[in-house]
Amino acid sequence: MVTNFDGIDLSKGTGMARENAVRLTKKVVDSIVSNGERCFVWDSELSGFGVRTDPSGSKTFIIRYRANGGGRNAPKRFQTVGRYGNLTVDEARKKAKILLGAAAKGEDPAGELQTKRREMLMAELIDLYEEEGCFVQRGIRQGEAMKPRTKAYTIARLRHHVVPLLGRKRVSEVGAGEIERFVRDVTNGKTAKDEKIGFRKRIIVRGGEGAARKVVKDLSAVFSFAVRRKIVSSNPCDIAAVKKSDNRRDRYLTLEEVSRLGKAFDALELEGVNAKALNIARLWALTGCRRDEIAALRWNEVSFEHGLLVLDDSKTGKSIRPLGAAAIVLLRGITRKPGSDFVFPAERGDGHFQGTKGVWTRVVAKAELPGVTPHTLRHTMGSTAVSYGEGLPLTGAILGHANARSTAIYAHVQHDPSRRAANRISGKIAEALAGRSEVSAQSEQSDAHEH
Repeated sequence: MVTNFDGIDLSKGTGMARENAVRLTKKVVDSIVSNGERCFVWDSELSGFGVRTDPSGSKTFIIRYRANGGGRNAPKRFQTVGRYGNLTVDEARKKAKILLGAAAKGEDPAGELQTKRREMLMAELIDLYEEEGCFVQRGIRQGEAMKPRTKAYTIARLRHHVVPLLGRKRVSEVGAGEIERFVRDVTNGKTAKDEKIGFRKRIIVRGGEGAARKVVKDLSAVFSFAVRRKIVSSNPCDIAAVKKSDNRRDRYLTLEEVSRLGKAFDALELEGVNAKALNIARLWALTGCRRDEIAALRWNEVSFEHGLLVLDDSKTGKSIRPLGAAAIVLLRGITRKPGSDFVFPAERGDGHFQGTKGVWTRVVAKAELPGVTPHTLRHTMGSTAVSYGEGLPLTGAILGHANARSTAIYAHVQHDPSRRAANRISGKIAEALAGRSEVSAQSEQSDAHEH
């Protein structure tokens, strides 16, 4: 849905009905706002010329015509004219007029472009993917634009690994063998670099097995996009003999390790380490939420009355998470900063606190838990829930899972039982964080069984 302009309905459809057209000007294009769906607005002056607004808010000028000089049975074609911002409305209209004129004479600009794209270089395909292909490919958010941070990391991996190794190859030349060699090269550190780009700014690219697994998944998404655009006929990553996952269980903490983590929190707090960073980390452990779901938490997303977090924009969209008593006590103890809706506001500026990285490094060092990340705490919540007999639906409700299979399972989970489950499990985590005797007793029993 887009805003109306001068009473004209700017619909999300692709039709070119004259009653839905308006003369495109800078004012009109600037006024178009998407509510999360792709929208099309057509020009009343030049038939077939329009602007597409993507869920991310980016706007692209396009043309639409029938190939082979027109005719009812001729195939319909769409072609990108250029991105709004790179082109003004008038510049785009002039370019569109030339392309539509060629189409009227029997030429096929989009078809010719498609042929050229089959011969495009991999670096050019990455450019096209950045402009038009960064959408979620599966799950309940399928078809929605990637989150800005996800897109930034994805494109950075592609540019730092794919472009140096495969960028000068034509798309049609890249097969399963090239993908396998690419993965080996990234694994062996061929793309690793540490480059200074400015004052206190560096680009650090790390190779290795983990980097190779991540970037080959990104590259597979690029080729899937190319298949949908008929640039290639198949995705070479599908048949390449490469690892796309480590095939191992994710790391999680035992309650004894959680106890060490809690002692590290307390010790660092006595040393004067930033309390916001430590409380964010404590809530990671007590809720199983993702990193930014807590760091960027707003007070209007916290329901003390119902014992819930109502997250407006999680990885899986809007998400409701039950809170255990320990997490509620921690949140109630935080003083609100006047003028900020963030639970953990930035020290300066209007954003949320973003200084957890350095503090987390000190936490895991003091707790002697090398390699443990904030996401490890999410796995710890899930593994602890299952270990203490909670069913998969309640565990999924605590963690906010939302893949297709899980959604069907969790559809009828009520908040009350999931809150009780969250309370039981976060209670175990809270006891371990506080170093309660139960953890020591369990450790001693475990040692007795082993001996």
